This record gives sequence, C-alpha cells and structure tokens, in this order.
Amino acid sequence: MQPDVSFVIAAFNAQETIGRAVQSALAQHNVTVEVIVVDDRSTDATCERVREIADDRIVLVEKRVNEGPGAARNAGLSLAKGSYIAILDADDTVAPDRMERLVARARDADAQIVLDDLEVIDERGASPSVRPMFGRERLSALPSITLASFIAGNPLFGGEFSLGYLKPVIERKFLQAHGIVYDQELRIGEDYLLIADALAHGARCIVEQIPGYRYHLVDGSVSRVLKPYHVAAMLEADDRFLVRHALDKEAAAAQTLRTRSLQEAAAFLDIVGHIKARSALGAIRAAWRDPSAIRHLKMPIMVRLRRLAGHRGALAGGG
Repeated sequence: MQPDVSFVIAAFNAQETIGRAVQSALAQHNVTVEVIVVDDRSTDATCERVREIADDRIVLVEKRVNEGPGAARNAGLSLAKGSYIAILDADDTVAPDRMERLVARARDADAQIVLDDLEVIDERGASPSVRPMFGRERLSALPSITLASFIAGNPLFGGEFSLGYLKPVIERKFLQAHGIVYDQELRIGEDYLLIADALAHGARCIVEQIPGYRYHLVDGSVSRVLKPYHVAAMLEADDRFLVRHALDKEAAAAQTLRTRSLQEAAAFLDIVGHIKARSALGAIRAAWRDPSAIRHLKMPIMVRLRRLAGHRGALAGGG
C-alpha cells in the first residue's frame, strides 16, 4: 500500500537527535508514513540509534561516501513511495498532527507544495524557549507563494528570516514529472533551490500559518554557521538555476536583489575573516571592493577594525 507521506531525513553524526526526529515522524496522526533515513557516512552511532527503533516503516540507507545533505536527500527521494515528500532535518522534529493538516491542505487546494511556520525551540540556554519563526501576522499576508515572492523572501542578511527556512512538503509525482532533485553542490540553502525549481516549473505553493515543524537550536550546530564557501556555492547554484529557467520581469527583479544580497554577504564574510586574522590591509581592501557590505558589521567588529587599522593613519595608508 502506498504511504501518504515519505519523510526523508539526511543524517550525519546525529546520534544525539536522530531518535527523536524519527520517532516524531512515525507518530503522525491519521496518515500513513514511511521514514527514509540516509546516513551520510557518519562516524558516530547514528545508524545504531536508527536500528534501535523497531518499526518496519523505517528505511535506513548507509552511504559509503560523505557527499553532503543534497546528495543524501536525493538518495532518499529515489526510494520514496509516498504521495508526498516531507523533508526533516536529523536534529529537528515535527508535531504529530502536522502531516494530516498539510496533506489535507494540499489536496483541498490542488497544491504541489505546502509550507508551514516553524516552531523555534531554543535549547541553548538553561531553560528552552519556544516561539514561532514567522508568526501568523506575517504569514497571513502570504496565503500562497509565487516564484517572485519566494525569491524576494530569500535575501541574505535581510533583517528577517528567509522563506528558505521553511521545510517543504511536496507532491512526489510533481518532482518526478519534472526531474526536480536537490543541487548536490550546496551544503546550505539546498531547500531554497529545490522549492524555487518547483515553482519555476509551475508548482502551486500554499502556506499554513500553524507551526508544525519544530526547529531545534542547539549549541554547536555547524550546519547553521555561514562560511564564505557556502555563499560562493549559493551564487554558483543560482547561476545554474538561471540557466535552466527564464524568469518573468517580477521574478528577475527579485533575483537581482537576491544576487546582490549574496554578493554583499560574501564581501562581509571576507571582511570579518581578515579582521579575525588581524589583517588590517586585507579587511580594508575587502571593504573597498564592496563598501555596502560594511553596513552589516556590528559595532564591536567596527571597533576591532579601527583598532587593527591604527585609526585614520592606517586607513589612509591602506587605500
């Protein structure tokens, strides 16, 4: 019997959290599920934690080579049998009624993609805090999402959370019909590009305001630390996206702004890297190449830059 939902979980060294992620997927109300865990060559007990859960709805794939979350998710997509694909990170969880609500919304609206708000569970302090990432007021203005509005909602350092944080539930046959898969070169931002690809192929995307995906913030979450090579990879992936798709005027305008935000982010990280390396000249040259990136610097970093550069004398000499 075909399951309603295939959860795809890419896991790497997730022994501390994979159990709760899998259990939350298995605990869905009033829908049938399968849970595909693709272990990306972990060096810890991730696979053992999955095997300890005695449930024949679990499929465990053990990759021989670590290739990143995009490749791992593609391996899961290739095995999925559900009517809908639900992406779940190995350190996150989902509410037990999430898939019942989202599948019903998708079918009622004849939508190929459903996105819902995230419940942010901050576990980094002494006592966890819980809050919605976007909130009903913001999402009520986005009952549906077009390619243009999705691109516009995904700048880097835009002052608000990006829509790319939202974890998609996607109709499997739509992905298959259009050959849509994850870009395997990306280690951050891979969900954004998958959704953008689907929207560019004509998918209808609706938004559920009730949070159903639980986004856990924990100490040492490497996947959430932005590095210069991540931004470079996103710029290259966007270039590949633009080769595949001709954008209309509104989407093209949104893409121009997104590209600029990525370029500023790259310049910002370059400046910060030089500051941390105590290279005043390098930081000044990076800032000179893209002065607009300076606006992202927080005051303590600016103080460090001024001290490192020796105030006006060094700044004047570094032109």
